[in-house]
Amino acid sequence: MAKEPGKNTSGRGQRELKVKVKTAKGRKLSSTRWLERQLNDPYVARAKREGMRGRAAYKLIELDDKFRFLVPGARVVDLGCAPGGWLQVAVQRVNALGEKSGKRIGTVLGVDLQEVEHLAGAEAHVLDFLADGADAQVKSWLAGQADVVMSDMAAASSGHKATDHLRIIALCEHAAYFAFDVLAPGGTFVAKVLAGGAEGELQALLKRRFTKVYNVKPPASRSDSSEKYVVAMGFRGALADGEPGPEGDAADPAHDAL
Repeated sequence: MAKEPGKNTSGRGQRELKVKVKTAKGRKLSSTRWLERQLNDPYVARAKREGMRGRAAYKLIELDDKFRFLVPGARVVDLGCAPGGWLQVAVQRVNALGEKSGKRIGTVLGVDLQEVEHLAGAEAHVLDFLADGADAQVKSWLAGQADVVMSDMAAASSGHKATDHLRIIALCEHAAYFAFDVLAPGGTFVAKVLAGGAEGELQALLKRRFTKVYNVKPPASRSDSSEKYVVAMGFRGALADGEPGPEGDAADPAHDAL
């Protein structure tokens, strides 16, 4: 993997200059801390330097470097795609622009409740993936099934840890059921959860529908964040009505972290 972002090569020894943000009238302390963290985040600086639409792009890069699900020719659906950082990564890796000579050309489709700035090589549509018929609409845009369904969505924070945990698990479950409707056999589902959030019912559900399920925290995910990502690979395909599905293989403990 590439050298760790933010690694000091300036000759200043191991000390890094930190930006301190003073509190301002009308600004909450939490907002001041968030701003200070942003200004000192090496992934934020890297995103600006490399023209990425946010630091989250590097989480997907690190996940794909490990699991290799964004291959040339893949058909990718990004749920809650704004502002488009994950779309940028997918466009490059599935060769959506045909820039890799001799490689298959992939398709990248994003949906969100808000409009997303145009990105060459990707289609972004305003669509609520929870709406009736959303799965059929996406398959129509793709002209078929998807190879990857991914989601970096997070429910709006309520400030109550237990409530937020339940909300993001529910959102991930909805994304998983959407994936069941649009994925081709052998496909991959990637989604953000909270620490421990891929356990229980959601974990069991994914094990039944995929051959391998991993729970990981990529390096680009802030150390003080409770977020993790579930990577479910080898979609078993549609189940017959009333069919419970196989239990699936246990997650490989060797891949609990990147």
